[in-house]
Amino acid sequence: MADILIIGSGIAGLRSALLLAEHREICLITKKSISESNTNYAQGGIASVLDVGDSFESHVEDTLQAGAGLCHPDVVRRVVEAGPRLIADLQACGIRFSGGGAAGRFALGREGGHSHRRIVHAGDFTGREMERSLVERVREHPRIEIREEHFAVDLACEEGRVVGVWVLSPEAEVPIAMPARALLLASGGSGKVYRYTSNPDIATGDGLAMAYRAGATVANLEFFQFHPTCLFHPDAKNFLVSEAVRGEGAVLRNLDGEAFLSKYDARAELAPRDVVARAIDAEMKSRGDDHVLLDTTVIEAGQFRARFPNIYERCLGHGLDATKEALPVVPAAHYQCGGVLVDGDGASDLEGLYVIGEAACTGLHGANRLASNSLLEAVFFAHEASARILADLPRLEPRSIPSLPRFGESPMPRTALRHDWESARRTMWDYVGIVRDAERLTIAHERMHVMRVECERWLSHHRPDVDALELRNVTLLGELQALCALAREESRGLHTRADFPRRDDVNWGGDSHLRIGEAPRLSPWRADAAQEGKR
Repeated sequence: MADILIIGSGIAGLRSALLLAEHREICLITKKSISESNTNYAQGGIASVLDVGDSFESHVEDTLQAGAGLCHPDVVRRVVEAGPRLIADLQACGIRFSGGGAAGRFALGREGGHSHRRIVHAGDFTGREMERSLVERVREHPRIEIREEHFAVDLACEEGRVVGVWVLSPEAEVPIAMPARALLLASGGSGKVYRYTSNPDIATGDGLAMAYRAGATVANLEFFQFHPTCLFHPDAKNFLVSEAVRGEGAVLRNLDGEAFLSKYDARAELAPRDVVARAIDAEMKSRGDDHVLLDTTVIEAGQFRARFPNIYERCLGHGLDATKEALPVVPAAHYQCGGVLVDGDGASDLEGLYVIGEAACTGLHGANRLASNSLLEAVFFAHEASARILADLPRLEPRSIPSLPRFGESPMPRTALRHDWESARRTMWDYVGIVRDAERLTIAHERMHVMRVECERWLSHHRPDVDALELRNVTLLGELQALCALAREESRGLHTRADFPRRDDVNWGGDSHLRIGEAPRLSPWRADAAQEGKR
């Protein structure tokens, strides 16, 4: 038995594995190959104050402004001030950032919501470069056991403590028990809850769903970030055009060629993602168009190809030359700002369970994630959670895993499964999208509840497989997102209610918390912290 079990192989899980393996035996499991993660698809970069004209105060203020009053100011400051140290740590791991030579001079980019150039990147392959380096080191480490193609089904709990996980492996037709003294969830987000997403197929929110079923508190599930510019092309699955492109001067236009963002926000192309996504949504709806245009031709051709080689080549593969024509784009589900509620060290309210990365709600993002803060958050909490786990481990004695409720044995009905997959994701896109209202949220909640109950019924009669288990998680999270969005009767950050169009700090100036069997509730201490963040 490994002392510590890590679920997930994005930057949060990989960096944690390397840190923890210096002291203990680690087992890292991932449901696909070790390189398949949201991190691998991250184009933009990682935010950090590295320029002499920038400051921690400015980065903190930009983060608080984007988070619309729900960021935890103490967490924001801790993460921001650790930025330079964390960039140096990643360089020491072998990650090659653009311009990051011996003198530490970086080719810094700028993205929406940032008042300075502070995005450290590796061209537009930043996530891939991070995965390359960290995966190499994880594979080489003698204390890290890697199990690929292992799907985590449910957390194993004993007397309120997480003691392991049940896993479906390629070798077994039924879930097997994997005990551990401590379990670190770094399983990523849930973009596949929506029909249109920039996320890869693995992003079904498995860790968040497992933690909720086990009794952990989850928070702020109503805040789901839509990336403003996903390529609108029938063959371009999940491909986003980084907002760093707008940071270099690209302009959003309607189909008549008119620049429109300044009508919605004085910052225009450099407004935060929630503002830009709502503006695109409003422009499309008012005109009846199915997409808008991102005019990349305003960037000098050589500069565009040098700065964005991946975007240039991918678009060219779809018959689009970004140096000669505007790119068709639409918003798509991108980042889960809520997650399992954790403290400042990544510990959940279930003993033995620690959560970091997109699966966690740390207090950094508030009601809207500032661009490129997520990779910074992942690395920061990899360090904090690793230290906390090592400190807690002496009192976390090994325990046996209780029995998993039995699944059925006959094959899963594929036709019904495919139908509900499509229905669930379409329901979330149509009813829990960029702009919501009570009537549509109620419909979504009821539909997702029915599909989730039906999926649980299937699993009680049929042999589990990954498709059915992922649908179980997607329908649960869709149900919970709709429930939390219905409860928050205001508009704030990523959550826009047509029937409650104003921000309400008096009644809703705090995080929403949700536990199994309970209705969403506002965290009372957060109301004070939200006001502090505004001052």
